[in-house]
Amino acid sequence: MARIEGVDLPRNKRIEIALTYIYGIGITTAKKVLEKAEVDPNTRVRDLSDANITSLRAAISENLQVEGDLRRIEGLAIKRLVDIGCYRGRRHRLGLPLRGQRTRTNARTRRGGKRTVAGKKKAPRK
Repeated sequence: MARIEGVDLPRNKRIEIALTYIYGIGITTAKKVLEKAEVDPNTRVRDLSDANITSLRAAISENLQVEGDLRRIEGLAIKRLVDIGCYRGRRHRLGLPLRGQRTRTNARTRRGGKRTVAGKKKAPRK
């Protein structure tokens, strides 16, 4: 099993897809990394040689910020927005969408699902 940037890559997937398991690497970035490291994108992770894994590690570490460093940078950027009290910072603090989406309907991911009590009956009117 190949371990790059502290992430165990799935053995049976193509390396092009397996690299996307690393936080901060999408499919486009994975293709660029493979091109720079001169590794065939169709190679399965289990078939990679040690030289290939070493070249991938080098290509990622010298060109990209991934995993913990990237998470910390993003966290600090959000914290700065919250501290200065700008619109986006307030939306972060309240857990609401930031980019102008409507919240009357939708936005369930950010706001959370409806809380209902199952089986509750209304009190009879007298």
